[in-house]
Amino acid sequence: MKNLVFLNGVMGAGKSTVARQLRDLLAPAVYLDGDWCWDMQPFVVNDETKAMVMDNIAFLLNRFLHCTACGTVVFCWVMHQQAIVDELLARLERKDVRFLLFTLTLTEQALIRRLRRDIEAGLRSEDVLARSCARLPLYETMDSVKIDVSQITAQEAAAQIAAMVRAAETE
Repeated sequence: MKNLVFLNGVMGAGKSTVARQLRDLLAPAVYLDGDWCWDMQPFVVNDETKAMVMDNIAFLLNRFLHCTACGTVVFCWVMHQQAIVDELLARLERKDVRFLLFTLTLTEQALIRRLRRDIEAGLRSEDVLARSCARLPLYETMDSVKIDVSQITAQEAAAQIAAMVRAAETE
């Protein structure tokens, strides 16, 4: 049985870093970042581009789920509404697939510290602060396993998640 791991959280929570580490810990595995399926300039959010990105993600996830070289598929993206997770899952062929959803949570102070570092490094624009902070409460009600990353490293978060995935494999 394959593992399909969704890693969720606000911009700046560390999803990409944790996902890369998780891929290595759960090898043979593949890592897909939803942002790769919507990397356009200018960044346009409308009905057409939203539909396109969901199609892109579903296509790639299904291909990875069918690939015999991948035992675990790690997917991360900003999925701030349960409906986004549910829509993606409805598009996937999940026969013999164990699904696990993890949300990286953190305090607003920790989020601001992380985002400020990214802004100073030129990786993000200033407007990300307000958007990310505003979305923090949306993750509290999601049906997921919460991992508080406020005071732990990406390596520690990945190790916690990998342990939970391995435990689920034995159930």
